[in-house]
Amino acid sequence: MRTLKHPISAPQSSAQFELTSYHYGKPGTGKKVYIQAALHADEVPGMLVAQFLRKRLDALDAAGQVRGEIILVPAANPIGLSQAIHGAPFGRFDLTTGVNFNRAYKHVADELKTKLDGKLGPDAHANVRTIREHALASVAAWQPKSDGEAHKKLLLEMAIDADIVLDLHCDNEAVLHIYAGTPLADAIAPLARLMGAHAVLLALAAGGEPFDEACSRLWWDLQAHFPEVPIPPACLSTTVELRGEMDVSYELAQQDADALVRFLAHAGVLDAEVGQLPAPLCEATPLEGVEPILAPHAGILVYKREMGERLKAGDAVADVIDAANGTVTPVCCTVDGVLFARTAHRHVLRGWNIGKIAGATAFRSGDLLSQ
Repeated sequence: MRTLKHPISAPQSSAQFELTSYHYGKPGTGKKVYIQAALHADEVPGMLVAQFLRKRLDALDAAGQVRGEIILVPAANPIGLSQAIHGAPFGRFDLTTGVNFNRAYKHVADELKTKLDGKLGPDAHANVRTIREHALASVAAWQPKSDGEAHKKLLLEMAIDADIVLDLHCDNEAVLHIYAGTPLADAIAPLARLMGAHAVLLALAAGGEPFDEACSRLWWDLQAHFPEVPIPPACLSTTVELRGEMDVSYELAQQDADALVRFLAHAGVLDAEVGQLPAPLCEATPLEGVEPILAPHAGILVYKREMGERLKAGDAVADVIDAANGTVTPVCCTVDGVLFARTAHRHVLRGWNIGKIAGATAFRSGDLLSQ
C-alpha cells in the first residue's frame, strides 16, 4: 500500500489544500478500481465507510490478495471540508464559484471524437486502450481556472482510465440507492444486490456533467459516434447514495464496507469471499421516471409514508400544514414507485422538493439531477 499526498491549487492561487489517496495492488496487473467518498464534503457516511474499507484493503493487500490496482480516496473534497456558513458545514457547492462540487467535470468525448478519427479498429480491447490513453491526455491538458477546477482535474486524472469507479455519496434523508448509466444496468446489478439498494436509477445523460458520468458516458457517446467499430462500456462508474446524512454508525459503515469488498471480489479484483448474492430489493428504473414531490406552499411538513415504501399514483406522501391558519394540504404522488429520498427539514417553503419517487416510466427530460 502506498499513500500519496496531492496539493490542490489553480495557477496564481494562494490556497493550500491537500488530498490523500491510498493505492493498493500493482498497476497494469488487472482491473483498475477507483473509490472516493464525500465529494460533497458535508456527506459524512461515505467517509466512515472508507475507514472500514481501508482497513480491509490494508489486510488484503498485505496478504497479496489484490488482483489489479485499487485507489481509495477517503475524503475527496478538502476544499469543501474547509467551508462553513454560520457554524454549519457547507460542502455541496464551492463558495468561491458557486458551482456544485459534483458538476461541470470535463466530458472528454467531445474532444476525442476528433482526435480518435482513424485510430480505432475491429479489436475492442485495443480500442479501449487507445481511448484510455487519449482520455488521460485530454484531462492532463485541462487548464484549471479555479481551485475547484484544479480539484476536479486531480480526481479525473486518477479515475478516468479505471474499469470500476465508485463515488460514495448520501442524500438528505434516504434509503440506499444507486445512479448509473443505462448501458451499465447488468454490470451494476450485483452491486445493487450486495448493497441492498431500494432504487437503481439509470440514464444515458443525467445532465450537469457529474463525476461518475465523466468517467463512463464517454464510452457510449464514442460508440454512437463511431458505430463501425466496437467500443464497450469499459468503465463501470456509479454514484452510490449511502442513505441519509444522519445515517452515520459503525454498524452501517461496516455493513457497507463488507458489501463493497464482496463486490470487488465478485468483479475479480480481490481474493475474498463473495458468498451468495442477496435477492434484489428493486428493479432498475429510468432516472427520467423519478417524480420530484414539491411543497404546494410554506408550512409544517408531516410525512405519512416511510422511505422505501412502494406507493401507488394518488397516494398521499405527506401533509403540509400552514403554521398561521392550520390549513392542511395533502401532497400526493402521481406515479407508482418507491419513495427513496426526502428532505430532513420539517418546515418547508413553497416549491421545495420534499420527496423523490422512483417510477418505472420515463416522463422527464433535460437536467435530471437536483442542484
